[in-house]
Amino acid sequence: MTTERRGVAGPYAEYDNLPVLHGTETNLPLLHPYGTVSVDDRCITPGGGRLTVKKAGHHFQIRLDHLGCPAQLTEEKNALYKRLGLAAEGHCLHAGCRHPAADAESVLRTFQLRTGSIDLTAFVRAALAVELGDERPVERLLQDAETLAGPVRLLDERGRKSQPEAG
Repeated sequence: MTTERRGVAGPYAEYDNLPVLHGTETNLPLLHPYGTVSVDDRCITPGGGRLTVKKAGHHFQIRLDHLGCPAQLTEEKNALYKRLGLAAEGHCLHAGCRHPAADAESVLRTFQLRTGSIDLTAFVRAALAVELGDERPVERLLQDAETLAGPVRLLDERGRKSQPEAG
């Protein structure tokens, strides 16, 4: 048992060699990287995060909570999660949705995935691949979104669309 605090009253427990979890989280199921994803489910990811999926209108609300997982908060992973959010946003723009891109640079990562666009399980598998250090599924989803909706660009610090990288 560990006493690390993450802003929520303990107790915290070691769990299957993952970062510490709150006592109420130790009974959550472990999500297998190749398993199916259920709506209205909360589970522990292979990288130690907590994944919540809910249905809200024409979208799935996906939250990936990386509290207590500093290895998941690197600049490289933040950039990949942002690209994953842009892949989902590309499909939303094509369908006429107008909501902001995912908030992917914080401990609580949120995504809005339009139903009927990217398969929910494929999207979650791409997020799990980022946890485990693989960027290929994200790049495939982003490429598919750009084929459908045109170039999807990141915003710079001033909120302007960034220029494509010269290559």
